[in-house]
Amino acid sequence: MSKALQGVTATIETSVGSMTLEFFLDKAPGHVENFVKLAEKGFYDGTKFHRVIKGFMIQGGCPQGTGTGGPGYQIKAEFNDTKHVKGVLSMARSSDPNSAGSQFFVCHGDASFLNGQYTAFGKLVAGGDSLATLDKIAGAPVVSARGENSTPVTPVKITKVTVQRPAAKS
Repeated sequence: MSKALQGVTATIETSVGSMTLEFFLDKAPGHVENFVKLAEKGFYDGTKFHRVIKGFMIQGGCPQGTGTGGPGYQIKAEFNDTKHVKGVLSMARSSDPNSAGSQFFVCHGDASFLNGQYTAFGKLVAGGDSLATLDKIAGAPVVSARGENSTPVTPVKITKVTVQRPAAKS
């Protein structure tokens, strides 16, 4: 399936704007395939960014909206040399490196302490509204829950994730 994912992008449409993603198929093919498969099934539609830390990251992809849910399976880590900097897309996981499923995060700042520890598998496409939308989500007011000041007062909803495939060559 990896070859079929060459040049694929995705757009995360939210209640405050959209973010377009390009994927690192060469660095994390399993994670790209997983995200695209879930997006095309509509798994992310109607979920929210449940964890937001300005200057660090925004996290979404939990079907429960709490950070405790997933798709019912886990995928193996694909650690790579991608730096966790603003705009990088990475998979969230528990303390087990091979526990990622559906939850993802987009870095809102330099998170170098995550390098080589979490699977980066894409980034926001430069230009357009992507970075402005990331900034809006990251700047939302948050309250403390679970010992961390990261629960949005009014969570930003993911209305739809649309996968774009390049036109077939004739």
